[in-house]
Amino acid sequence: MRFIKEYILIFISIVLYASTFVMGSIFNTLSIKDHDSVLWILNQRPNLFILATAFLSVAVLKYGKRLLLKQYNLEKEDNLTSRKVYTNVNILEKVIIFVIIIIAFGLILLSFEGVRKIGYGLFASAGIAGIIIGLSAQKVVGALLAGIQIAITQPFRIDDAVVVEGEWGWIEEINLTYVVVRIWDKRRLVLPCSYFLEKPFQNWTRTNADIIGTVFLYTDYNIPFDALRTELDAILESTPLWDQKVKVLQVTDSKEQTVESRILVSAKNSPTCWDLRVLVREKMIEFIQQNYPDSLPKTRVLLKNNS
Repeated sequence: MRFIKEYILIFISIVLYASTFVMGSIFNTLSIKDHDSVLWILNQRPNLFILATAFLSVAVLKYGKRLLLKQYNLEKEDNLTSRKVYTNVNILEKVIIFVIIIIAFGLILLSFEGVRKIGYGLFASAGIAGIIIGLSAQKVVGALLAGIQIAITQPFRIDDAVVVEGEWGWIEEINLTYVVVRIWDKRRLVLPCSYFLEKPFQNWTRTNADIIGTVFLYTDYNIPFDALRTELDAILESTPLWDQKVKVLQVTDSKEQTVESRILVSAKNSPTCWDLRVLVREKMIEFIQQNYPDSLPKTRVLLKNNS
């Protein structure tokens, strides 16, 4: 089913090619080629040939894209090269299809006398027409150019983990004019390509997929930090979520009633890092509850008897 579009395009192109070559012989056999409507239909054979060539070109392009992307797997752990290729090929495909459609549409329109006259008139007033068209299509052209610029500079790629508009998710689609971000809760955030060139965003997998996560603990001043570090080591050694690269527990702040301890842990990718952070937070809180309940955050009140 995933290749049905290619087969439909090839079928349509074959029908159009056949119509182009068979149409003349059919009307010759029926001896009705002198009729005005028949002559008009016969004159459309070049247009049918153009349409057939356009459909066939798109089908061949899609088939070539499929063969190329078969060599790259997005499911493997180190998929940076695959994501680069997928991003480049997908956007290049859309640009080429857009060019094919514009050329085919323009050639067909030029085959009509009335359209050619309009074209000559537009060329005669190219200055005014250019200004009007430029103003009316400014946003569309800007979004299109932004999509091409994203394809060249690649600030993100297919399946990159990003934070956009306060939402965390993955790049799902990169089109010529818009980008689709798949949010962690399966919602879709659709943004114009120009957004990513004008506003800052976070890309967590720009060069590689591994990432460092943070967990904050707030405890009383009497908590033994060495015991916390020992428990953190035991938690990380017992889970496959940790990639065995980073494990740090540091006291990062002290306030009137609590001490802030920051835990840094690393994982192979952002979803795994999220699960690891949740696990570490839960296990560390359980450890403090069971072994050092007096070290949980508390408020102290000192009462003095003046009598």
